Amino acid sequence: QVQLVESGGGSVQDGGSLRLSCVASGYTYSTYCMGWFRQAPGKGREGVAVIYGAGSAVYADSVKGRFTISQDKAKNTLYLQMNSLKPEDTAMYYCAAAQGTSCYTLPLRTYAYNYWGQGTQVTVSS
Repeated sequence: QVQLVESGGGSVQDGGSLRLSCVASGYTYSTYCMGWFRQAPGKGREGVAVIYGAGSAVYADSVKGRFTISQDKAKNTLYLQMNSLKPEDTAMYYCAAAQGTSCYTLPLRTYAYNYWGQGTQVTVSS
């Protein structure tokens, strides 16, 4: 079992920045990928950014060049630095961990992930 706890959400204006954090605990050693997903009201959950154990990352086209995913393995913490935020980035953001290899071929698909945090709200106003 892996437990994930997100923090760092909030309300910012268009063009602002936020950094999300996700602390993982439990049996984290068999985690292949960790990622950030988001879900806006009335929409499905979508992948935002994923990082592999070796450190390489994958981003959704909508956030490339604006968001950066990183991890501190010593602290079991995943981060998402979000710059140049837009109103369309408004959503609940979730941290996720995958303990299977499906995330290698389908990194931004929700069904590749076994564990989820409770979410942190990000609101961007124009």
